[in-house]
Amino acid sequence: SSATYVPLSQLAELSMGSGRYQVLHQQAQRVQTVTANVVGRDLASFVKDAKAQIAVKVPLPAATTIVFAGEEEAQSRTLKTLLVDAFLALIGITLVLSIVARNARNLVLVLANLPFAFVGGVFAIAASGGTLSLGSMVGFVALFGITLRNSILMIAHYEDLVREEGKSWSLETAIEGAADRLTPILMTSLVTALGVLPLAVGMNEPGREIEGPMAVVILGGLISSLALNLLVLPTLALFYGRFAAPSARDELAQGWAGAGEGRAAE
Repeated sequence: SSATYVPLSQLAELSMGSGRYQVLHQQAQRVQTVTANVVGRDLASFVKDAKAQIAVKVPLPAATTIVFAGEEEAQSRTLKTLLVDAFLALIGITLVLSIVARNARNLVLVLANLPFAFVGGVFAIAASGGTLSLGSMVGFVALFGITLRNSILMIAHYEDLVREEGKSWSLETAIEGAADRLTPILMTSLVTALGVLPLAVGMNEPGREIEGPMAVVILGGLISSLALNLLVLPTLALFYGRFAAPSARDELAQGWAGAGEGRAAE
């Protein structure tokens, strides 16, 4: 049979119009995507308010569900992982420090520097807009590591002054130890602050949603930690620290260990 050509106008009426050119499906269900760019507030609070408003004001047809995905979902998942890992790391660090610190009081003094940094980080968040984001949490984790190092430097030097140099634990020893550790602690904090300063200055630029808040928290925490570590921590160590010279039993044990090593060498 021969083909027959019929004008399309005889079969249908054609006209230009606007409408969807693609119908999306996921798991045998139709999908409608609604996007939004959040400005001036954090994603977590925006999603929380959006869910509350939709539940009250938007009646949904049967078999219709709303799923919040995208950057907020990724941030929420990453934040949970970060908190779990940071908690496990803190437990491990505390166990190691408990072995090195020799007594519970000195361990508490080392950990006392964490609230010093926390205060500055909270004030920095409040001054920059009062938004606790994923970048801020990362900044706190990094900040706690830096401040722990500074407090370990201070307490370990106090122990060396008393145990190795034979000085009595007094106000003069506390001031001398703080003065000796002023330069290394100050240089560590200053180098870190200068490294993150450009990120903090341009925190509102595109692409710095994580690095900007992180840098602001680190800067604020370093300022408060530096001041309190050099002023408050020596005072706390003076009244609550326990630094003592090696006892006769320790010296005898060291002597026997040295004698054993000498025999082994022979």
